[in-house]
Amino acid sequence: MSVTVRFCGAARTVTGSSYLFQTATGRFLVDCGLFQGQKTLKALNYGAFPFRPADIQAVLLTHAHIDHSGLLPKLVREGFDGPILATRGTIDLCSWMLPDAGSIQESEVAQLNRRNAARRRTEVAPIYTQADATTSLQSFRPVDYEHWTDVIPGVRARYWNAGHLLGSASIELEFDQDGRERPLGVLLSGDVGPEAKLLQPDPQAPVDLDYVICESTYGDRVRAATTPEQRRQHLASEIRDAAAAKGALLIPAFAVERTQELIVDIVHLMERGEVPAAPIFLDSPLAIHATEVFRQHAASLDPGVDVDRLLDSPHLKFTETVAESKAIMRLSGFHIIIAASGMCDAGRIRHHLKRWLWNERATVLLSGFQAHGTLGRFLQDGAKAVRIQGEEIRVAARIRMIDEYSGHADAAGIAGWIAARRPITRGLFLTHGEQDAIAGLAERLGERILPAAKIYQPVLDDIYELEAPEPRVLDVDHRRRLTPEAVTRLDWHNEMSELMLDISDKVAAAADDRARGVIIRRLRRALQENGR
Repeated sequence: MSVTVRFCGAARTVTGSSYLFQTATGRFLVDCGLFQGQKTLKALNYGAFPFRPADIQAVLLTHAHIDHSGLLPKLVREGFDGPILATRGTIDLCSWMLPDAGSIQESEVAQLNRRNAARRRTEVAPIYTQADATTSLQSFRPVDYEHWTDVIPGVRARYWNAGHLLGSASIELEFDQDGRERPLGVLLSGDVGPEAKLLQPDPQAPVDLDYVICESTYGDRVRAATTPEQRRQHLASEIRDAAAAKGALLIPAFAVERTQELIVDIVHLMERGEVPAAPIFLDSPLAIHATEVFRQHAASLDPGVDVDRLLDSPHLKFTETVAESKAIMRLSGFHIIIAASGMCDAGRIRHHLKRWLWNERATVLLSGFQAHGTLGRFLQDGAKAVRIQGEEIRVAARIRMIDEYSGHADAAGIAGWIAARRPITRGLFLTHGEQDAIAGLAERLGERILPAAKIYQPVLDDIYELEAPEPRVLDVDHRRRLTPEAVTRLDWHNEMSELMLDISDKVAAAADDRARGVIIRRLRRALQENGR
């Protein structure tokens, strides 16, 4: 039978993971993730799906992160009524993460609509509500690792521990082929964890496949070899420097697993006296609930880490309510705030950044990948000023990066993971990475691990026929939701923000009011000439 896959997300970007498979017997999705980053990509969350939700018969979910699961409530609300197959760890995390995402969308849209009302702009509605998310949880069905599960007629799936997150999986698919003894074998990596990751086992997956669809998040980066102790010592150095500056240490962290790993190591360092003792505020309701999920699954985590004891530390303070969160902002001196989101794109971390970014005593420690167009990426790239909730904030805080807590394998790790899957007879698709990362990984793999001709780099909404001896693109001229360039480049919203900040800098740096007037008149003249 004919088998096609459409790359509905995570194509030349790390967000919006979603793959639509179609056979003669039906359609199903692997992942249904939220787009994050620049506004052009985020707008896809509000638009129509590139398929009819009611036509989808099942969803296979690799893991709970919002860039993989975050549009499931919208899918259910718009007519999907099949099962969502996921591991028990993923289901437990989604039971908190999806309602939290709905709540954040409702609150952020409420703030936006207040600004829109003042500007006489049209109100907008949230992508989905907390109630929509809660309703979607009824569709989840648990699956076990390394056991075959029927998906639709002629298709079955098997989940393998991807070592990325509690409950994370790579998903193996088998498609029956008429007249052939061997089924068509496809493996979707999901997000692949690094070796020796704190709390998680090394990733596992099958071998001898027709196709592999693999993530490329760090496809152009190789980390220095490290050990858990070296990672803690790097973290200790950053904490000591932040303490010496006598301001807040802000850690934007992904609420699930990254936060728990950081807490475990920070408490460990404080108990050993290697860093100054200080309150650690976990300012994220989602992270607090996720921490409880980790307690419940402690038996499946690294037995060498006493998770329960470390998460019960007196240094650790949970701030769940808005009032408790606001109270932190009255503190001065050295303290640590861990808050979502990890890319600074939403959540309470934005309020703390607004409070501290201008202060040279503060430190911001980025602890994971920062996607193109996110506030975290602008900070990582050295922005002198940023806009938060419509307000310009000058950046005087120290911006630091610690990459050893990443949940993703680096270029060498993912190349090794792919090599271990061989033979891969028909093709490798590189997804879930920015353009440079995908190109870098393709170059690393080409010829040494797989022939370059068998490595494919799909763009958003590409459809490939998989049953042929080698994959071929279908409907080259079909309507795309975005051009490839719109996915890979900063959009006009980002350019506009940068321009406004540049204008402010130039005007402020002018010698006197007369010089400022000259700059403003030139800008007005340029706008008038452009409008003719």
